[in-house]
Order: sequence, then C-alpha cells, then structure tokens
Amino acid sequence: MAHAATLEIKALNKQYQVRGESLSVLEDISLSIKPGEFVSVVGSSGCGKSTLLKLIIGLEDDYQGELLLDGNRIVGTSLERGIVFQEHRLFPWLTVEQNIGIGLLNNTKLTDEEKRKSIQEHIELVGLTDFANAYPYQLSGGMSQRVAIARALVNRPEVLLLDEPFGALDAFTRAYLQQELQRIWEKEGITMILVTHDVEEAVYLGDRVVVMQPRPGRIKRIVDVPLPRERNRASAAFASIKEEVLNEFSNTAESKSPLTAATPANEEQFQHDDKLYLPA
Repeated sequence: MAHAATLEIKALNKQYQVRGESLSVLEDISLSIKPGEFVSVVGSSGCGKSTLLKLIIGLEDDYQGELLLDGNRIVGTSLERGIVFQEHRLFPWLTVEQNIGIGLLNNTKLTDEEKRKSIQEHIELVGLTDFANAYPYQLSGGMSQRVAIARALVNRPEVLLLDEPFGALDAFTRAYLQQELQRIWEKEGITMILVTHDVEEAVYLGDRVVVMQPRPGRIKRIVDVPLPRERNRASAAFASIKEEVLNEFSNTAESKSPLTAATPANEEQFQHDDKLYLPA
C-alpha cells in the first residue's frame, strides 16, 4: 500500500496572457485534502478544474499562492503524483503489460524484479490478468482505461489525479468503472482527486464534493458526503446530496445549463481537458 499524502492549496491564483492582457482562470483557491481522502471537483466548463490539476501535477509553475504536498512545495512533475486523463493514451504497439511498465521508466529506486512484481500486482488490481499480453486494439474502452489507471498507480504515488477519466465511456461501463475505482482506492489507500462534470459520479465517489464556479474559477461551496460505502444511488440520502450539489448551479448566471455550458470564444483555449491551445 502506498503512502497517502496531505495536499494543501493556499490562496492559489493563476492567470494566462491572452493578446497582451491578463486573464484570471483561478482565483483564491484554498483547500486542504487529508491523507487517503477522495475529493471530487465539479463545475461547468471554464471554471479551471483541469488547470487546477495541471498545477498539482506540476506541469506549470507560474502561479501565485502555495501548493504543498506533505508540507513541501510542489515543484515540477514527480512519481509522487500520478494522473489519468479522459483518453487512455496507450501505445498501440505495446501490450497491456508493457504499457503499464511505461509508468516505471523513470523509477530508479526499484530493481527489475521489483518492477516486474509491481506490474503484475497492478494488472491483477485492475482485473486484467487474462489480457496481460493483449494489445490496445483488442481491448474495450473500459479495459483500456483500466490499463491507464494501472499505469498511473504502478509507481504507488501518494496522490492520484483523475481528469474526467470515464467521460468518453458509455453509461454502463462508466458505472462499472466507478465501482472499480472505489475498490482500487480502498485497497491502495491513497489520496485521490477527481475532476468531473457528472454530479452523480462526484457524489458516488467523493468524501467531499468541491463545487467550482467559472470566470474566474473559484470554489463556491464544499459539500460533505457522509454516506457509507458502497453507496446506493437510488437511496433518498444519496438523492438529497446530489440535489444539494445541483442546487449550487441552479441560480448560476453564466449559463442555463452550467455543467455543459458553451465557452466564450476568448476563453476557449483553456477548455481542452489536458492541453492549452492558444489562438493562432
């Protein structure tokens, strides 16, 4: 079992320069995440959810405020922090086993034997033992995403970040993988942060749901989810918390449908899940 980290976000602000002007995308974000906690982050397009994950993973360091992992400032990428994107990004010429092994390329602490053992353990963890030698084209979308999760976990990170990991899957596969992710989180015992547009998914998986609002991205409210696991989506208690989160969007002025809101043209460069595109 990996060590679970404490993540502290203090007065975090982030701006981008667009056509010579400063555009604020995150404003005064403060959040404390306990070791082993599962935190869901939900909000409409343009609220800075994916930008927040980029800063936590260490892809950008141009910001104001503090990002601390176990009290140490986050600087650059690290094996302590893993990430899973919406697209599985498997190498089509590599097998399941080899794709998971890619996650260990920069790990100089483990011997070759320890790496092989960790790969096998994580193939078993995501239930793909019979497909260890299969190639991506031989896998379903859900199976491919399980490989991506195993690859992110194979280094036993202290924090796992998930950026809409099930957004491209059908409803049945999505529900199944939500159950699988909960099982993996409970077994691994690490801190997880999930970004999603799906309020039901956020409530089903999270110990807390962080509701963000856009332009600039900021925390509107944090909703506790004091329900036992495994959670019953059909229960009155579950429906009540889901409605409580949805109500935070009902009076949002930015859009009639905030969780699928269209993005103004001058902000669209910030909306791709994991890349920043600037206009030509």
